[in-house]
This record gives sequence, C-alpha cells and structure tokens, in this order.
Amino acid sequence: MIKADFHIHTVLSPCGDIEMTPVNIVNVAKERGLSVIGICDHNSTLNARVVREVGAECGVYVMTGAEITTSEEIHVLIFVDGNEALDKLQKYIEKHINRVPNNPDLFGYQPVIDRCENILDQVDYLLINSTDLSIDDLEDYAGSSGAIIIPAHINKPSNSLISQLGFIPAGSRFNAVEIFPESPLSPADREACSCYRMLTSSDAHYTHHIGKFYTELDVNLPISFNNILDALK
Repeated sequence: MIKADFHIHTVLSPCGDIEMTPVNIVNVAKERGLSVIGICDHNSTLNARVVREVGAECGVYVMTGAEITTSEEIHVLIFVDGNEALDKLQKYIEKHINRVPNNPDLFGYQPVIDRCENILDQVDYLLINSTDLSIDDLEDYAGSSGAIIIPAHINKPSNSLISQLGFIPAGSRFNAVEIFPESPLSPADREACSCYRMLTSSDAHYTHHIGKFYTELDVNLPISFNNILDALK
C-alpha cells in the first residue's frame, strides 16, 4: 500500500504560493510519506515535467497533467504518461482556453521555473479562466489518449461536478472521482459515486497542505503510470 496525493499545484498556478517549487514540493511529499503525487496546475502543464524529474531523483513518483476548467466551470484533473503526451495535452489546453490577460497584482504571478527556481517564462493570460471544452470533450480526450480523468473535489460548493451540474452524469467514463473531506457529501451523491473509485487529495497550494489528505492505493511495483491506472480499476 502506498500513499498518493493526486492534487498539488506549483507556483505556476496564480493561487499557488511562492514556496511551491519543484524541490520544495518533492521534499515535503517525501517527508510526509507520499510515494505518488499529482502535479496539476490550473490549465497548464508547464511546471509538471521538472517536478517529475526532481521526484524521480528522490524516489517520489510524479503524475503529470493539469487541472482543466471546463466550459461548465468544472475542475477536472487530467494525467498523461510521458513527455510527448504532456506536450500534446499542453497544446490542447492552449488551443481551447479563453485568453484573458492576467493581472498579477490581482490574481498572482504565473511563472514557469526550473529546479533552481529560476524564472524561465511567465504565462501572460489568466490560467484560472475556463476553457471552451465540455466535460464530455475531456472524457473523449482521455479515452482517445489513454489519459487518467478525475473530476476534482466534486462536493465543493463551487467549480465542482455537483455544484455546476447538480448531479453526477450516469455512464461517465471517469477513472475516479475526488472527494473533498471538508465538504459534505449527501447520501444521494455518495450513492451516485458508488460505481467510481473515490479518492481524497489535498488540493495543495501551500507546502503545509501537501499530504493533508491522501489516498492509499494497492499498487504493483515498480510504481508506474499503468500500475497506478490498474490500481484505480
């Protein structure tokens, strides 16, 4: 059994703390006994690869992807395997995000950084804006690309599957659903979730939140994308 926190933001997310750098994230994850973490900044993958590289050196497996905001304003975690798939996902998001100029004084900076915390670039459009992709579009993308798709914090009062749609669509092709422990989940919604794996994650934007909530998974070793996918099944 391993501990996994699938929902962690870096400093690239405008709401992410300045201390959410690759080295800090991996070090804190390791200190807290996490074997797997998911890097999923808002509508961008640009800091995910460097966190994975640092994690590989420190014995922490890093799932790479993004937290995509759909046209319905639903937050959805998408994870892919390998650099080619990650680059393809980034281009897919960039094609579909509604580009509104970022105001760093209002929303925060959006830096792309390296492992030494040098700023390589800054995203000039607001990453917490929505895309024009529906939840169905993301399910189609995941199905065609072999990605893992997990609706985020489905029971939060905003930007969640339940808050935006009012229900969990029957026959959805999710690999799991993420439950936020600090928000209530009604008996009816829990029943609707019963056909999916239910995960808990931290949604960490600060280092002290990493691993606050996590999921234990029975994963075959060595840890890999496919073995995590099998564990979710």
